Amino acid sequence: MTLSFEVGRPRVPGVEARAGKFPGPSLIPALNAIQARLGWLPREELEELSRTMRRPLYEIQGLISFYPHFRTTAPAKVQVSVCHDLSCWLRSADDRIAEIRARYGDDTEIELNEVSCLGRCDSAPAVAVNEHPAPAAGVDALVAAAREAELDEAGVTGRAEPWPNDPYPAGSGLASRYASLRALLAGEVSAESVVATLEASGLRGMGGAGFPTGRKWGLVAATDPGGVKYAICNADESEPGTFKDRQILTDQPHLVIEGLLLGMAVTGAEQGWIFIRHEYGPEERVLRAELAALREAGVIGADACGSGRRLEVDIFVSPGGYILGEETALLECMEGHRGEPRNKPPFPGNYGLHGRPTLINSVETFADVPVILQRGAEWWAEQGEGDSVGWKFFAVSGHVEHPGVYCVPMGTTVRALIDLAGGVLGGAQVGAVQPGGASSNFIGPDRLDLALDFGTLAEAGTMLGSGALVVLAEGTDLLAASTNVLRFFRNESCGKCVPCRVGSTKAHELLRETLDSGSGTLDEARKGRILQLEETMRKTSICGLGQVALGPVVSVLGLDKGGAAARPQPRPGGSAEQPDR
Repeated sequence: MTLSFEVGRPRVPGVEARAGKFPGPSLIPALNAIQARLGWLPREELEELSRTMRRPLYEIQGLISFYPHFRTTAPAKVQVSVCHDLSCWLRSADDRIAEIRARYGDDTEIELNEVSCLGRCDSAPAVAVNEHPAPAAGVDALVAAAREAELDEAGVTGRAEPWPNDPYPAGSGLASRYASLRALLAGEVSAESVVATLEASGLRGMGGAGFPTGRKWGLVAATDPGGVKYAICNADESEPGTFKDRQILTDQPHLVIEGLLLGMAVTGAEQGWIFIRHEYGPEERVLRAELAALREAGVIGADACGSGRRLEVDIFVSPGGYILGEETALLECMEGHRGEPRNKPPFPGNYGLHGRPTLINSVETFADVPVILQRGAEWWAEQGEGDSVGWKFFAVSGHVEHPGVYCVPMGTTVRALIDLAGGVLGGAQVGAVQPGGASSNFIGPDRLDLALDFGTLAEAGTMLGSGALVVLAEGTDLLAASTNVLRFFRNESCGKCVPCRVGSTKAHELLRETLDSGSGTLDEARKGRILQLEETMRKTSICGLGQVALGPVVSVLGLDKGGAAARPQPRPGGSAEQPDR
């Protein structure tokens, strides 16, 4: 579907910098379509798009230059992408990359690229051959198939039994599902009661922000009643170690979509999108199949569930870039601009997609809504450990016997989750843990009995973050590991603000010089410089990427940890929200 836009709507404070950007339908779906058809973006195709859409060619070229997925040169017959980020690095990715380069480096039919996280950390070290994901051990078979143009579409590996947050029985079909949505649209429950139930449940944003879900829905519902609104499911998890949403999309597309539709119905949005990273092609196909079935059954469309209300959901495929996980950068991308974060306020709930109130939640957050509405806020609260509430999905990777996705009671300890994943490889001891993905500060083996919850981890100087627990065995070079993490943030900086763009580069150079020298220890001058850069980036970067980029490095130096999370963003009334990523 073509994204609409409004002309003449008055600007609100805080968005003055957007004046002068090209209005109009986003060109990104059209660019995605050209690349899907041809494998790259030839100039003649761009010129034709420019003429057809009446948009200047330099605008299109500016978009292409920002997004890493777009190509302006023809690809080789076989494209091999190998992840080099933390979870894969811990599983000897450097050695596998060297082996693949030695085997195929001189082959003119093969293009080899080291890339950021592919979202396949459970099969680390991970590769993708012509966008077909697999463990590195399977690269030869995939290359051979690609040479012969016989590479099949990748499938998904699902779970036989429902996860604990699924209220519907195993094997249940479409007619039995979407019960909460049907009840809401039939008038059996009210939008106000849905918001009240979510508020009472204590459900918070599971994408890293942690903002109370019921409160967010209530705020968007109360903004501009009767006006045009939108809703978006942020499925752009791109942080190293993070892949839980990928599994949720595979196993629970019905819950993700029902949660999104409930959010739309409650807030008054008629149009919603699932914004998904392009590396999740197999999962995208699962979602499209579910949406097609919903349209066929009349659950979505112009007369959703026979209610007379229009509810439509489409998929927007990301053109690449970790920064798009930040909600305002995501909005910029969907509007057809470079994915650079906006200043806040205004917040998307007031001024979001095309200037309209927009509800944005993560995959896991939406997937939890149906069971809370089916079984009640009290039931949800009882599922947690101690004072924690509900179930929590974690992606566990690194030096564990069984990397994968685990759904455990919120408040489960770090130690218990590692044990659930089979313990440390080879029976080794834990050296360090990142409990909340690449953004979170490392904790040592003395903190394994910490409860995995928002408040407990924040008090310990780290954060729950994206729900990605990465385990490092004793003896791992922690400075090298944190430098690997910083390289990711340096590479993924959008470049909009100087503190993030320059600070991450300078800090990485300092760390790389130390590691390359063989000393493995920062001298006092370099430590002081790192601390200075961390403070500057934390206090002055526009978005969470720059604010947390150096936290993991500082946390392994035995120094003052500085910021453990992105700066809280003030909201009207004195409250605060932790921004996405």
